[in-house]
Amino acid sequence: MAGLGMLPRRWRHRCCSLLLPALLVSWVACQAPPVPAGEQPWDGQDVHIERSFVPEQCARTVRSGDFVRYHYHGTFPDGSKFDSSYDRGSTFNAFVGKGQLIAGMDKALVGMCVNERRFVKIPPKLAYGSEGVSGVIPPNAVLHFDVLLIDLWNSEDEVQIQTYLKPEKCTRTIQVSDFVRYHYNGTFLDGTLFDSSHNRMKTYDTYVGIGWLIPGMDKGLLGMCVGEKRIITIPPYLAYGEEGDGKEIPGQASLVFDVALLDLHNPKDGITIENQQVPESCERKSQTGDFLRYHYNGTLLDGTLFDSRISLGKTYNIVLGSGQVVLGMDMGLRDMCVGERRTVIIPPHLGYGEAGVEGEVPGSAVLVFDIELLELVSGLPDGYMFVWHDDVSPNLFEEIDKDNNGEVFLEEFSEYIQAQVDSGKGKLAPGFDSAKIVKNMFTNQDRNGDGKITAEEFKLKDQETTEGHDEL
Repeated sequence: MAGLGMLPRRWRHRCCSLLLPALLVSWVACQAPPVPAGEQPWDGQDVHIERSFVPEQCARTVRSGDFVRYHYHGTFPDGSKFDSSYDRGSTFNAFVGKGQLIAGMDKALVGMCVNERRFVKIPPKLAYGSEGVSGVIPPNAVLHFDVLLIDLWNSEDEVQIQTYLKPEKCTRTIQVSDFVRYHYNGTFLDGTLFDSSHNRMKTYDTYVGIGWLIPGMDKGLLGMCVGEKRIITIPPYLAYGEEGDGKEIPGQASLVFDVALLDLHNPKDGITIENQQVPESCERKSQTGDFLRYHYNGTLLDGTLFDSRISLGKTYNIVLGSGQVVLGMDMGLRDMCVGERRTVIIPPHLGYGEAGVEGEVPGSAVLVFDIELLELVSGLPDGYMFVWHDDVSPNLFEEIDKDNNGEVFLEEFSEYIQAQVDSGKGKLAPGFDSAKIVKNMFTNQDRNGDGKITAEEFKLKDQETTEGHDEL
């Protein structure tokens, strides 16, 4: 039947699809409460209400003008059923007090809480009266309804926010156009779960305030801190409205999201540096080309540790500006003194981006590094892998060509360069494999690629007519 017991005499019908879990349906259907013993006889003149279950928490009750969604069984006094929303697999949806329900049901619903269950008796004059409904409701029929309220809202409702956990430190909150990562449980107003990022074991990642979210969630997330947890209750017209989402969420459904914010950044963000300890004296600050040894702890913005070169008892060694670390870390290590400690916060576009690092860093994650610089070895000028500390000998090729045969092989070349480094006359770029550097220098001088250098091929860097060589 099409919602017969709920309708006015003019036989209006409204319904939407909501399949409650089978357990809930069977529980309600099979656990109809008996009439309490000692109840005063009903005089049959007005609506009679038994509140068979009232939830402990009831933030709001039905008022005239509210929109409600509820399930019901409709029976005659002898127990025979004439209608049931459960049989149709959908709640009954209507405004209260606006003529969309029989008069007795308008009265019976007022004051109900979501998840409250009532057993209602309605006399004929507040139901279908002396006319009844042909073939369904006989004239002058008393109607009994077992009602369970599922949802309740009003067109004047706004998004409701209840913060139940807020971190002590909150340097930044969500603003329009920020990108966020958060976990959530999504339920209907009666507590039925319809979605959960926790169950998928993956955060929900999105922009706020640019139309990627339902309007109510856009409003509900604004002002949140990383680490904050809040409950966001959204009326249907700020969620999925009359149509629902066509899948899990029925039309006219209020939604409740329990949200935990894990990450927050804006695409316009640069790195942030927070100095923790700066030594009083500083001979030299780090710059591009320098070799650095440092300790670090790497965490996500919510404090989750993803990497550490302290707990492993090792340092991390790089040449600054050589592309050995993500760009944000390279930027964050510049202008540091040995002994300095700082915190560097790196947005995803300067870190591991949308892809992240599988099994370690999630996509679009802000990175936080606590860094201590332990050693700094000054690098070479840009474009050089070896430099002389003293004036270069005018007979350099002859010095390298010890056997005076006019040809220098890799072994001769390597021995000579290493001798200059050992004596302090020359310096190789720190932080790189010295053998590879020397081999690269030799290859650049071996211009015809025959495995040896001749005097005609040999040139110093300032004698080059083209750029890009890293040799002498």
